[in-house]
Amino acid sequence: MEKVTVNVGGGYDILIDKGILDRCGELIKSVLPDGKCAVITDDNVDKFYGERVMTSLESAGIKAEKFVFPHGESSKNHNTLINIYEFLAEHGFTRSDYIAALGGGVVGDTAGFAAASYMRGINFVQIPTTVVAQSDSSVGGKTAVDIAAGKNLVGAFHQPRLVIADTETLSTLTPDFFADGMAEVIKHGMIRSKELFDMLLTCDVKSNLVEIMKRNVSIKARVVENDEREKHERMLLNFGHTLGHALEKYYNFSGITHGFAVAVGMSVFTHIAERRGMCRAGVAEQLDALLHKCRLPTADPAPLDKLFQLSLGDKKHLSSGMNIVICSDIGKSEIVKMSVEEYEKFLKS
Repeated sequence: MEKVTVNVGGGYDILIDKGILDRCGELIKSVLPDGKCAVITDDNVDKFYGERVMTSLESAGIKAEKFVFPHGESSKNHNTLINIYEFLAEHGFTRSDYIAALGGGVVGDTAGFAAASYMRGINFVQIPTTVVAQSDSSVGGKTAVDIAAGKNLVGAFHQPRLVIADTETLSTLTPDFFADGMAEVIKHGMIRSKELFDMLLTCDVKSNLVEIMKRNVSIKARVVENDEREKHERMLLNFGHTLGHALEKYYNFSGITHGFAVAVGMSVFTHIAERRGMCRAGVAEQLDALLHKCRLPTADPAPLDKLFQLSLGDKKHLSSGMNIVICSDIGKSEIVKMSVEEYEKFLKS
């Protein structure tokens, strides 16, 4: 079993291996010996892993209750959040109890925000079952729900007590859903690790998932340790997301997946940056080659003028302008501050 420690708050471990889902009860018990557990999951994940997790928890002597909500980004909202609060209250959960988020990014973000806000904060554990959740969203304590104005605009920083990543759970993902998560994996290579980027380009990804996830969460952990509240360095993790979130909103959060949108955002920004002399010649071609290998898109027909307007509603838009992440080379990234006017010229150039 691989272990990566994140040194923020009280510190917590990320455990990565094949087949550790059935050990989740004993692993959680070693970190949270007291209290009962609310397993929060969606209807897709529940069919595959709900009973296995409940059995493991009960075998470890943990009293557990399960809450299941409909899968998909459309459930990441305040209605689901209120339903979780009501469930927790109905079953007598107190500050000494905790939540286990079993699923992908939508489950982790929503259940994490419930944990951050129920009784002003209770403990929670992440049990990610998708590529994007294991490589990125389960680590770092960002929790949120969406509102009509945009994604993740209402949330809180709330670090988990433990992350349990069983790479065997990724075998049940459809090819498109697996590819979707690879966008965040590629993002980590682009912003911080040429070694990871080259590994992804040359290896069989599915045969090396434990090592790939370990490298990913190690990158995320170091960034989070340096900037837990996303004041500076952690913004690098938004590479591709400014345009990606605008694309998702353009399609009403139903016509394009998060990872596909981020892939387009990374490619478009890198091509523009290369033309403007902001990154090494050839980087965009290498990035596109890896995106294509991982079955991800590099372009979209959505009009850039509309995407410009939509991206102004993103969290990267500050009163003073925009924070744009540019990769000057593979493994090297920086935050570029632009006025709204400069950003419009950049995007439309």
